[in-house]
Amino acid sequence: MEQPPKSVAITGASGYVGARLLRKLEDEEDISKLVAIDTLPPTVPIRNMAAYRMSVTKPIDDALNRHNVSTVVHLAFIARRGRNRQEVDSIRETNLAALESVLESSARAGVSHIVYLSSHTVYGAHADNPVPLTDAAPLRPIPDFSYGYDKFLSEQMLQEFQETHPDIAVTILRSCMVLGPSAGNYITTAFFRPWLLGVIDYNPPLQFVYEDDLARILTIVIQRRLAGIFNVAGDGVVFYKEFAETIKSRLINLPAFLAYGLAQLSWNLHLQRESTACGLDLVRYPMVLSTGKLHQATGYRFWHTSMETLSAFANSSLLYQDTA
Repeated sequence: MEQPPKSVAITGASGYVGARLLRKLEDEEDISKLVAIDTLPPTVPIRNMAAYRMSVTKPIDDALNRHNVSTVVHLAFIARRGRNRQEVDSIRETNLAALESVLESSARAGVSHIVYLSSHTVYGAHADNPVPLTDAAPLRPIPDFSYGYDKFLSEQMLQEFQETHPDIAVTILRSCMVLGPSAGNYITTAFFRPWLLGVIDYNPPLQFVYEDDLARILTIVIQRRLAGIFNVAGDGVVFYKEFAETIKSRLINLPAFLAYGLAQLSWNLHLQRESTACGLDLVRYPMVLSTGKLHQATGYRFWHTSMETLSAFANSSLLYQDTA
């Protein structure tokens, strides 16, 4: 039986991943309408697109109903860390309020599928992490690393929503770091700088997923209405020392007490705005994802390895442009 054309709404559509996804979905013949929702204007011209400049902390029922949206991809998220507890709490409140509002609007509008882009940081960076981490591994986010903790709280909300709305398919994609030639996001400012800090005797493996690989996976999930939780990461790993060499950054390895102290001092003095000392755990302990469940469910094979993804960004003109 032939399926009716789909109408897909994307929150955070003007962001890095949102723009790549819009380009990919534009080429899908059975998607009749793309609804882009963001506080910023669309960054790319897309045919058959309706753009709404608005915050998703407010109801989006009108946009969903007007275009008979069947799938909502929720990408809107404030990734930056607050400078103090009040700002951290405010950002967390906004992220959770936005998700709650989107879920409520989706339920009222009869949306049948919700896709959420989460993060590998929900697993937390811990010395005893198994390598690799499967999708069923316990979630142990670092409480002081607000990006990962907010994603963890968002996943909890989605799980509760699914329990009360069993007729709506929910997909959670736990992605590693997303990169590519057009990357410009929280990751590029946090990790790509002329110098990097490390801990002596630690050289953890890192993973990256290519921007267009992620867009293709999102498209497959949308087209197949594939529900569940899936890890997303390019094949292979890049060790931290190799990472620094690839982006031509000087790696400064220090004893743990000095490295963490320096990281916290640089935060306190506003020399960097990405993370407190806890962020150093991400380049000390492994968070390697198993993508076996994703491969089994979709048959998808990544077009780019982790190293190829990193190299694509390292060779782009964007390297270091936002590190001031």
